[in-house]
Amino acid sequence: MSTLTGTQTAAVVMMNLDRTLAVEVMKHLSEEDAEGIAAEIIRLRHLDAETTTRALSDFHRILQGHLPPARGGRDIAAGLLEASFGTERAAGVLTKVSSAMTGSSFDFLLSVEPAQIASVVDGELPQTIALVVAHLPVERAAAVLAELSDPVRTDVAHAIATMGTASQDAVAIVAETLRARSGAFATRDAPETLGGVQPLVDIINRSDATVEKALLANLEARDSVLAEDIRSRMFTFADLVVLEDRDAQRVLRGIEIRILALALKGAPPAVASVIRRNMSERNRDTLDEESQAIGAVRISQVEEARAEIVRIIRALEAVGDIRVQRGDEEEYVS
Repeated sequence: MSTLTGTQTAAVVMMNLDRTLAVEVMKHLSEEDAEGIAAEIIRLRHLDAETTTRALSDFHRILQGHLPPARGGRDIAAGLLEASFGTERAAGVLTKVSSAMTGSSFDFLLSVEPAQIASVVDGELPQTIALVVAHLPVERAAAVLAELSDPVRTDVAHAIATMGTASQDAVAIVAETLRARSGAFATRDAPETLGGVQPLVDIINRSDATVEKALLANLEARDSVLAEDIRSRMFTFADLVVLEDRDAQRVLRGIEIRILALALKGAPPAVASVIRRNMSERNRDTLDEESQAIGAVRISQVEEARAEIVRIIRALEAVGDIRVQRGDEEEYVS
């Protein structure tokens, strides 16, 4: 490479640092900068020694001499991001980077209604449908999954969770077949796609409470280990207790009192405590009045109210407004 951008130079430096030091540096970057550097680490998979030496010289970190080529690629970028930001945030950043770097052969489906997409793939193998769903934005993927009937829906969900990386040829063949069947036109070349548990969790997170409950129950019957893995990655109503008070207050600002009153019916005391202590005294009084006014309610109403609160939490977390502490994340002290 004759010239390097500032981001590319930074990426080369990160690739040549001791991993522990690289992780510490990454932690001090903004998410936008981390995304840019991660993208360049992936692109610079095969970097010649001359370019590496020139980049490091720019940072005044080396003496003159020969240097072996730096190692780049998706795995290197993923490892740095995961160690710096935790598993959940790293997965999100890497997904955004990958989406920005490659187009999708299934872009022509973005203007097609979910019900129509479900109709187009009707009769295909679950693995084929999973390939299509995994390429769609998670909101649309969730909508398509909701249109599928069981046992096909469960088959597709299981296929997404256990799917590896698809070849470009396989993606192109499936996309071409669906394009011909739907009469739509693709706009980009085919990339690779990667399935796995986290993409499925992202899709289920965008599904409504009925679909989520039925899908997890069916997956539990088929593969209890997989179902448990999925549940461990999903935020539930009972997990409100892991929110910091400031984040709980941010969540509560966007929820109607009636929804809270329904959700708190039969709720664990610890969850009720988090909600009540992060409300103003006036709102607590209003909540008590609403709870008495609505009286006995159906369990389905309670479940839907709790699902609505969880959807709000997931949405706020997705845009970085709040932070949810997962069990596999380490805490920081100052």
